[in-house]
Amino acid sequence: MDTTTSARRRPTIRDVAAAAGVSRGTVSRVINGGHWVSPEAREAVERAIAETGYRANQHARSLVTGRSNSLAFLLTEPHHLLFADPTFSILLRGAAEALSERGMTLILLVAGTPDERENVAQYVGAGHVDGVLLISSHADDPLLDTLVEQGIPTVACGIPLGHADQVGSVSVDEQAGAREMVAHLRAQGRRRIATITGPLDTPGGRLRLEGYRTELGDAYDERYVVHGDYTAESGAAGMDVLLDRVPDVDAVFAASDLMAAGALGVLRRRGLRVPDDVAVGGFDDSGLAATLDPPLTTMHQPFDRISAAMVAMLLDVVGGAPHTAVTMPAELVRRASA
Repeated sequence: MDTTTSARRRPTIRDVAAAAGVSRGTVSRVINGGHWVSPEAREAVERAIAETGYRANQHARSLVTGRSNSLAFLLTEPHHLLFADPTFSILLRGAAEALSERGMTLILLVAGTPDERENVAQYVGAGHVDGVLLISSHADDPLLDTLVEQGIPTVACGIPLGHADQVGSVSVDEQAGAREMVAHLRAQGRRRIATITGPLDTPGGRLRLEGYRTELGDAYDERYVVHGDYTAESGAAGMDVLLDRVPDVDAVFAASDLMAAGALGVLRRRGLRVPDDVAVGGFDDSGLAATLDPPLTTMHQPFDRISAAMVAMLLDVVGGAPHTAVTMPAELVRRASA
């Protein structure tokens, strides 16, 4: 091969075949999934691809395989939460990195309104993506029903309530994490422990509340429970309600770090010291927790592992594997707030 010419033009399958000592058909089969290719030939082709710098024409490849070579990162929340809640951006970055390593594309879709849900359903149903990474699923969201009905390969972040037997998932152990946080607060001598829950139609909202209730056992008191929506504003509103309703509260478990941040602001405004008067614990450890004043004790979610596992699972499902459920432990991170 003329090196001057090869430096000027993009390497082709013919170049890879010549370098590997195999037919162009063998190279094509390796590129499009490796079926009916011996391990020796596959290794030779992969080595030749690296040596020549060949990159597949993804449009042509999609015509052959019937796949788009892309996945959707689908957030079923209002747009502003993509930027307000750091957990979403961390998951997005991790998924993008995992796909980039595979030479694939991640497409961001947000469906926070009925019109957006309809548009997304049409888009993914038309085959523009090979599968969906579903973020922040809600039990009453008709979009999840649509994905299941259309047979769109889908993997959820968190157990998809009402669809656990139809959709794969990657999650932390929500109940065990909540129990560990409440046990930590009790071990510090706190006896009047409140909680600010997430939305009860989400797995985190429902299961973290169940963990809180289970750990308290007979000490559970409904007066110490208020409901939020994972935002700082709802955490602040919930903390105000708690202080008015049960002013003797001496600890608060917020089901997200953002809600804990809102609670901290209210406690400071109302002249209460953290943790001296009221201890505060959160859930996520997305980076925000360490920057709060005081730094927040929280349950760490391994977001990088979660997003990587979601991508790997979804690609398996796209390839025909059955859906599964993976549960990872949450880890208590002790800081000054509790």
